[in-house]
Amino acid sequence: MKKGIDFIGVCVVYFCHDGAGKFVMAKRSQNARDEHGRWDIGGGGIEHGESVTETLKKEIMEEYCADILNQEFLGYRDVHRIHNGEITHWIALDFKILVDPNKVKIGEPHKFDDIGWFSLEDYPENCHSQFGEFVRRHGEKLG
Repeated sequence: MKKGIDFIGVCVVYFCHDGAGKFVMAKRSQNARDEHGRWDIGGGGIEHGESVTETLKKEIMEEYCADILNQEFLGYRDVHRIHNGEITHWIALDFKILVDPNKVKIGEPHKFDDIGWFSLEDYPENCHSQFGEFVRRHGEKLG
């Protein structure tokens, strides 16, 4: 059985920021699961037996090589998409995460081609399909 397809998957989505108005995004490579060439803030599925906090720490360390300095739960979203021709359903737990920008780097070079710091006024146009909804939903809390 596949998470998000055969049953509702649960994931964390994180908006990692520097505390001074910039946030980090990584550009998904051809080896990423989907949305190749798009910029993404980051996320990962929660595994059975793993807590939300454990998943956040693990995923942020894997993707950005950074520790969580502070976290704020923003809320949840029902995420409905089509992946490889199949309808998917995920519950996304959205977080705002403070990290040390001097420690952030690509931790999974096989999944990401580039990394960059952006502001809410100036970020790439080719973002992950869910990024616009994330900003619409939480924009006032992200600044």
